[in-house]
Amino acid sequence: MLLLVTLLMNISMGQVAIPMKDVFRSLFGSHASKETWEYIIINFRLPKAITAILVGIGLSISGLLMQTLFRNPLAGPYVLGLSSGSSLGVAFVILGAGFLPAIFSQFLLSSYGIILASCIGSLMVLLMILIVSQRLRDTMSILIVGLMFSSFTSAIVSVFTYFSSAEQLQKYTFWSMGSIGNLSWQNISILSICILLGLVFSLLSLKSLDALLLGENYAKSMGLNIKKARYCIIFATSILAGSITAFAGPIAFVGLAVPHLGKLLFQTSNHKILFFATLLIGSIIMLLCDTISQMPGFDFTLPINAITSIIGAPIVIWLIVRKKSIQ
Repeated sequence: MLLLVTLLMNISMGQVAIPMKDVFRSLFGSHASKETWEYIIINFRLPKAITAILVGIGLSISGLLMQTLFRNPLAGPYVLGLSSGSSLGVAFVILGAGFLPAIFSQFLLSSYGIILASCIGSLMVLLMILIVSQRLRDTMSILIVGLMFSSFTSAIVSVFTYFSSAEQLQKYTFWSMGSIGNLSWQNISILSICILLGLVFSLLSLKSLDALLLGENYAKSMGLNIKKARYCIIFATSILAGSITAFAGPIAFVGLAVPHLGKLLFQTSNHKILFFATLLIGSIIMLLCDTISQMPGFDFTLPINAITSIIGAPIVIWLIVRKKSIQ
């Protein structure tokens, strides 16, 4: 119910205020009072709201997977370096397209070219992580390798930015701020399939996650195949975080903080409960952050990446402090 209210509020509010009853009519079979409102709802606000829900679900669940796998509360969906790989792919396209023939650079600088570059960059890092993880038995070593890949790719991006023009830097900066309002229905369909696939692998990992909470040795004593479980969790996270970064850019805070909110609000470590709690909370928070970023009543929109951190971080700090003070 809360998710539905948040969704309707998100579609209703923006630079053009649309009455809630017209939003309800437009979404559930009838027509809004004005054709302009109908067009805005169907072609702009509804796709953006659906994207926000998908992003909230994907980042929240991947954050939960990573925090349990590494038993580290600071682990997030991008801890494996997937975001850095995507950033490297996009940096190569935006900042390095000038070195390519015009026929290639024109395609690469389009929205599809940027999505393709982001996917390839994320996939390359994923393959490297999987290859390295075959030789590593310790999960924490995989975390360190992911951080090293992240540092390596960030260094290459820095080299690209040093030799880039102001226009190229501005375009790359806008991409790095994240955006959920530029996706077509076709893009949303592809993203939905990726998120659904990632959620299936996540659901298959729930029993493994409960066992891993108590340590790898305990999980082995229960008969869990650690390597197989690790691959399944990493693959699920890669699909979720990689596809979201490709279509919406790197979005901060959500994957790190929402799992903590789920644990604080529901007071449980059972991943069957946490899975659906995190999924719901992530969707609602992304819709709220998007509503705030639309700046209702103003003629501009703030970057979604900034809003997720500015609004979300103080809430998590307050919940943690409140929990400790009650204890």
